[in-house]
Amino acid sequence: MAEFLLEIVRRMVDDPGAVSVEELESDDGSSLLKLTVAEDDRGKVIGRQGRIIRSLRTLVRAGAAHDGKRYLLEIVE
Repeated sequence: MAEFLLEIVRRMVDDPGAVSVEELESDDGSSLLKLTVAEDDRGKVIGRQGRIIRSLRTLVRAGAAHDGKRYLLEIVE
C-alpha cells in the first residue's frame, strides 16, 4: 500500500524526490502510513477544503479492505 500511495503522490507534486512514505505497524494489526512531502507541495496534497487528502484516504482504505488490513494516512509536517 505504501508503494501505491508513493506513486500517486509523486505524480501530483512539483518535487517528487521529496516524497516519502513510512509504514508503522501497531499492536492491533493496523498500519499508519506517514506521508512526507516538500513544504511547498503540502497544499497540493491536501487540496481545497481537504478534498484530495480525503480521496487519498479513501483509496488507502479501499486497498486495505482488499488486503484485509487497516491503514491510517497522516501527512507529516
